[in-house]
Amino acid sequence: MKKILIANRGEIALRVMKTAQKMGIKTVAVFSTADRNSPHVKFADEAVCIGEAPSNESYLLGSKIIRVAKELNVDAIHPGYGFLSENADFAEEAEKNGIVFIGPRSRAIRIMGSKLAAKDAVKKYDIPMVPGIDEAITDVEKAKIIAVEIGYPILIKASAGGGGKGMRVVEKEKDLEDQMKRAISEAESAFGDGSVFIEKYISSPRHIEIQVLADTHGNVVSLFERECSIQRRHQKVIEEAPSVVLTEGIRKKMGEAAIKVAKACDYVGVGTVEFLMDANKNFYFLEMNTRLQVEHPVTEFITGLDLVEQQIKVARGEKLAFSQDDIKINGHAVELRIYAEDPMADFMPSVGTLERYQIPVGEGIRVDDGFEEGMEIPIYYDPMLAKLITYAKTREEAIQLMIKAIDNYEIKGVMTTLPFGKFVFEHEAFRSGNFDTHFVKNYYSAEKLKSKIEEEANLAALIALKLYLKDQELLRLPIN
Repeated sequence: MKKILIANRGEIALRVMKTAQKMGIKTVAVFSTADRNSPHVKFADEAVCIGEAPSNESYLLGSKIIRVAKELNVDAIHPGYGFLSENADFAEEAEKNGIVFIGPRSRAIRIMGSKLAAKDAVKKYDIPMVPGIDEAITDVEKAKIIAVEIGYPILIKASAGGGGKGMRVVEKEKDLEDQMKRAISEAESAFGDGSVFIEKYISSPRHIEIQVLADTHGNVVSLFERECSIQRRHQKVIEEAPSVVLTEGIRKKMGEAAIKVAKACDYVGVGTVEFLMDANKNFYFLEMNTRLQVEHPVTEFITGLDLVEQQIKVARGEKLAFSQDDIKINGHAVELRIYAEDPMADFMPSVGTLERYQIPVGEGIRVDDGFEEGMEIPIYYDPMLAKLITYAKTREEAIQLMIKAIDNYEIKGVMTTLPFGKFVFEHEAFRSGNFDTHFVKNYYSAEKLKSKIEEEANLAALIALKLYLKDQELLRLPIN
C-alpha cells in the first residue's frame, strides 16, 4: 500500500494523513471549492478538487472519488467518518475497482447500517436488547398496541440512521400519532428511508461504547469503553475513557458482548459497539458504528495504540500484533468537541471568520483540527472545528488539564462550545461521575453559563484590582 486517498475533509482527513505519512504512505486529498485552502489540502502529497461546496456536489460523489483514485493509481481509500464512511455501495464500488476500502466489508456495513438488521444479526448471540419490536412500523394503531405491551415511555427511532434524527420520546398515548408522523418524516428527509421502530425508553441512561478491532484472520479484540453520555440533541459533545462507573466485571462482559456483535457480521477493521446502561448498570445493545469514531483519540491515549495505523495494517491483510491479554488501560483521557455553535443560543451554528485561532500546547494535550487563523467557517458542513483531548494518570488530573487547556484555547470571530465544555468539566455532577445522557437538560442552561462567565469575569477583575493596589503600595514605599 503506497498511496491512500482520504475521502473526507478537515480534521479527520489531516489526522489520517499524519499516520499515513508516518508509515511512509503517500496521500491524496480531495476537496470542494470551499476547502481549497484547508490544511488537509496543503498537507497531502496530491490534491484534487471534486466539486462545489455542497457535500452532494463534492464529498458525497462516490463514483467521482473512485474515478480520481483510479486516475492517480491509488491503492486504498480511507473514508474517515461522516460522508461516505458507512456507505456500503461506495465500499463495494471501491472493491470492484480493485481499490482497498480501509474499513469493513460492504456486507457488514449494510447489516449494521440498519438498526433492525443489526438487531436481527446479533439475536443468536444472547446479547441484551432493549425491549421493543424488531420490525419497521408505520401503522399507528399497531404502534399503540405495541406501546401498551412495552409500557410508556417509549422511544421511536429511525432504522436507517442516527445522530438523533428520526428519534422521538413518547410519554403518553395521546402524543403517539403526532410524534410517529414527525419521526417518519424526519427519517425520510435525513436518510431517504422512513422506516421506524419502537422500543422501551430507558430513563436516566448512560451511553457507553466499546471499541473493537478485528483482522482478516479471525482475531477480534476489545479496546475497552468510552463514556459518551454528555450530549446535546442526542449528539455527543464530551467523551472519556475509561468510564467512571464500570467495574472490571461489567467491562469484561461488555467487551465480550461487543466482540460477539463484531463476529455476527464478520467484521474487519476498527468499529464501535454502542450500549445503553440503565441506573442498575444493566446494559443493552444499541447499534454498531462501522467506522472510526470522532472520539477515537481517548482510546488511543489509554491503550497507546494508533487506531488509524491499525486500520491500515488490517486493510493490508496483517494479523493483529497483540492479543486481548496484551492490552491494558493506562491513565485517563477526556475529549471535548469544539463546535462553531453558540451555547448561549441553544447551540445554533455560528459562522464567520477565525480572526484569532491559537491552540493550547503542553504535555498530555492533543488538538485534532483542520482550521487555521484567518479561515472562514463554511456553512455547508458539520460545525465541528476541532477536538481537544487531555490525558493524565488519573481522571481528576485529566479534567484539570482540560480546564486549563480550554482557558488557553483562543478562538475569536465565531462562538464555540468551549465555554460549555468548561461548564461541564467544572460541574460537580460530572466530576463526581454521577451523570447520564440528561446532563444538559438537568444541569445546563444559557442563563447558568452566562452567570458563571460573569462570576469568573468579576473574580478576575477583583484579582486584577488587588494586584494593582499591591503594586501601587509597593511603589509608595520609601527607597532605603
